[in-house]
Amino acid sequence: MEKYFQKDIECADVQTIKGWQNEKLLRQVRNVWDNVPYYRNLMEKAGVIPEDIKSVDDISKLPFLSKADLRDAYPYGLLARPLSECVRIHSTSGTTGKRVIAFYNRHDIDLWNDCCSRALAAAGADENDVCQVAYGYGLFTGGAGLDGGSHKLGCLTLPMSSGNTERQIQFMRDLGATVLCCTPSYAVYIGEVLHEMGLSADDIKLKAGIFGAEPWTEEMRRDIEKTLGIKAYDIYGLTELSGPGVAFECSAQSGMHINEDHFYAEIIDPDTGEVLPEGEKGELVFTSLDKEAFPLLRYRTRDICVLKREKCPCGRTHIKMCKPMGRSDDMLIIRGVNVFPSQIETVLMKMGYSANYQIVVDRVGATDTFDVYVELPGDQFSDTVREMTEKESALSGALKTMLGINPKVHLVQPKSITRSEGKAVRVIDKRKLV
Repeated sequence: MEKYFQKDIECADVQTIKGWQNEKLLRQVRNVWDNVPYYRNLMEKAGVIPEDIKSVDDISKLPFLSKADLRDAYPYGLLARPLSECVRIHSTSGTTGKRVIAFYNRHDIDLWNDCCSRALAAAGADENDVCQVAYGYGLFTGGAGLDGGSHKLGCLTLPMSSGNTERQIQFMRDLGATVLCCTPSYAVYIGEVLHEMGLSADDIKLKAGIFGAEPWTEEMRRDIEKTLGIKAYDIYGLTELSGPGVAFECSAQSGMHINEDHFYAEIIDPDTGEVLPEGEKGELVFTSLDKEAFPLLRYRTRDICVLKREKCPCGRTHIKMCKPMGRSDDMLIIRGVNVFPSQIETVLMKMGYSANYQIVVDRVGATDTFDVYVELPGDQFSDTVREMTEKESALSGALKTMLGINPKVHLVQPKSITRSEGKAVRVIDKRKLV
């Protein structure tokens, strides 16, 4: 039997959903106009005032926000509430040293918990379940989001965070965990360690897993389901909006339902900004309809996907988004971490290296590999293995400090990286993610 956390909302008719969106959008536009000078300035430049927005049909009149705006307004420029009302921040890694910070007041955290509770219920969880949260905690949104949703749903929550996999499995067995929340690659690794310990899916009680924060394929889904003996559900979110729970899969596993009472979704042409009709592939844009502390209007996610509203066997009526098919910018997601080539270039220049570099990403088993090849000027290249190893280690450490993830650095001879007559090929992504 299908489970829901807020059935009246999740299964509301489309006209009711649109009514909620109209009411909330008007209130949010006024909130931002009155309390966020940065966005009010963008509206004024676009020649739009709150009275011009009468329903979601007018949303295309509003200007877009991008990650660049979040950096320009860092840290407090997009706050819509006094700092004294804010109770938490979360953050992504910064593209040039500045991180993107999202603020939350108590209302926003409560809203976020609701969204994650819906995702857990859609995976079949209720107050009788034991939910093991193996996403990272701290500034990363994954652990906090599913932890809050699990508590609100009434599950016994195991706040394991990531790592120490044998202990994860011990707690999983001792406490009878039934739902696992982590990145898909970590789920695969847990399955591998389980096998190495001489155990199998029959030795654990897991029935479902909620996996997100990085791209994963249907082949990986089937592998996880077989190895752990579970049904694997996708979840989508952005730190800028409220982390995981913006959208989630139901039992149909045919796309993720967007929580439309909280987030209004559009698909646009990434080049022109024109809004595209339902069913067309383009860039996903979100408006947070009722976040108070850090409301974003028409935020460009850079994720490429398709929106479709169709009858779902689960009974939910909220529109579905497909799994993101790629990016309209140069961001990579490696082991759940956002990585921009510009971050790497920033570190190279600060440390006196040239901008001739190449990033190679691949996937071995379930784990992403991350290699950075950097050309050394002729006068710096050395035949001494020790000297080169020390330089590579120092550069790797500096990149880890910037990115939050440790690449393998290779210092190579001058002009050994293939030149291009057009745009430099900085990234080679060998993963098969679609």
